Amino acid sequence: MDATTSRGASSSLPLHLIVDDTLALVSPLQQSFQRSQRLCFGDAAPGEFPLAANPSIVLHVLTSCNLEPEDLAHLEATCTFFRKPANFPPDFDLSMSELAALDMCQKRAIFKPMTAHERELFKQRCGGSWKLVLRFIMAGEACCRREKSQAIAGPGHSIAVTASGAVYTFGSNNSGQLGHGNLEEEWRPRVIRSLQGIRIIQAAAGAGRTMLVSDAGRVYAFGKDSFGEVEYGGQGSRVVTTPQMVESLKDIYVVQAAIGNFFTAVLSREGRVYTFSWGNDTRLGHQTEPNDVQPHLLTGALENIPVVQIAAGYCYLLALACQPTGMSVYSVGCGLGGKLGHGSRTDEKYPRLIEQFQNLNIQPVVVAAGAWHAAVVGKDGRVCTWGWGRYGCLGHGNEECESVPKVVEALSGVKAVHVATGDYTTFVVSDKGDVYSFGCGESSSLGHNTIIEAY
Repeated sequence: MDATTSRGASSSLPLHLIVDDTLALVSPLQQSFQRSQRLCFGDAAPGEFPLAANPSIVLHVLTSCNLEPEDLAHLEATCTFFRKPANFPPDFDLSMSELAALDMCQKRAIFKPMTAHERELFKQRCGGSWKLVLRFIMAGEACCRREKSQAIAGPGHSIAVTASGAVYTFGSNNSGQLGHGNLEEEWRPRVIRSLQGIRIIQAAAGAGRTMLVSDAGRVYAFGKDSFGEVEYGGQGSRVVTTPQMVESLKDIYVVQAAIGNFFTAVLSREGRVYTFSWGNDTRLGHQTEPNDVQPHLLTGALENIPVVQIAAGYCYLLALACQPTGMSVYSVGCGLGGKLGHGSRTDEKYPRLIEQFQNLNIQPVVVAAGAWHAAVVGKDGRVCTWGWGRYGCLGHGNEECESVPKVVEALSGVKAVHVATGDYTTFVVSDKGDVYSFGCGESSSLGHNTIIEAY
């Protein structure tokens, strides 16, 4: 391992503040020469590591440079120093790479409150390694922007969450979905004052409903007092105009909420998916009454697979799963228009793996569910869309339906990092901060001055 090839370490670590005791007794010329040598060398004893005399410094370097879990795994694979027991608390048998991963996990808000027993169960669910736990947490942070500023556009109102956890809402307020204690519309962002002292890390907007998730894993809901929607007629006649904690979720540490038209879903920090309502005919893997406010675990293939992100469409749900072998997407619900991505238009009562991403050699990192179409961003920056292609919302130059994910070739020169979908609109953000849009341009909803044929 060449010191000059360590990713970002040379630029972010103040090397002049670190004293290497092993070099203290040699001349400055010899010190300069030794520091320029490769850190791992020797044919007789491959993997020798001079800094092994100061393992605490190595651990500091690994954690302060915020290495990716894959980098830590590569260190273990290439150098014996990083895979032998580090003899550090809290577990003296952990390798240096595993200990660094655990330290980085402990910096995360969702990990800190866990008991030792909960952490061990969490590790086993993620695959038995702290590096895999770290990958799971970081994947969720990347696709959901947890603990970062975010903006959410709903059917009639919008939400802005600041990095400090304050929430601003504006737009339509006929059901109290803005959370200000009244039914008056707001034309400018207004902070929800009743949330003072509560740090919000994620928000979801639906038709007349808002859900907020705090850094303590609590869920607050307001607007229409239901977890279902118009299918049930009289349901939702009562409105809640200020954020109220969802009592049925108080025993589940929630990190994300998603609102569909007929159902609501939440994601726990351990990667389990729970759904409310719309359980008639076992549409989401369980049988419930329309007004059932109890969360039901999404059963089937995802019971033992941790999920990092969920996305709710009009009548279907997407789940981005994190497994030791890589990232994958599962879908469940109504298959009309091919939006479940399985090559057909049939419904799925239990989560089913979308196999097309393996065929395309794409590792999904972000999922988005529109009303009737869906989109994914791959780790390599490619964008895939599928479902109902009305108004060109799939970006393939036509209005045809696609029943399996298809790469948007018009974005071949763009490396995407995020995607968002609406009723018949799609927005893609590139790594350079550019935004591309396609689909229904009614009321200038795509942000273009003129009608554009492609995007």
